[in-house]
Amino acid sequence: MKFLYVALGGALGAASRYSLSLIPVKTDFPIITMLTNILGAILIGFIVGIASEKNTSPGLVLFLKTGVCGGFTTFSTFSLEALTLLENKQYAQGTAYIILSCALCIIGVLCGRKLAALL
Repeated sequence: MKFLYVALGGALGAASRYSLSLIPVKTDFPIITMLTNILGAILIGFIVGIASEKNTSPGLVLFLKTGVCGGFTTFSTFSLEALTLLENKQYAQGTAYIILSCALCIIGVLCGRKLAALL
């Protein structure tokens, strides 16, 4: 049943992300992606906040946090994990996580593009 919660939430999140990408924007700056990531971060923060204060069904949390937010943007999960490390006074780990995640993911995209060019 847990896989179904995640799958349904993921479909909703992905469809929502696609809907946002249809907004016509006349700029070279990736404003829609940034907006998506900010909205995802707000959403996951809201879900975690509500779940910690209210008696929330684990299935609903899984649907919303892993499914919807994961389908919408994994940046929201990254943001939550980075903030949690910093809030737990794990400053070195939090900073390293932020820097390494950003740098290595950019390098990963570059490597993926290079591999694709080889095919």
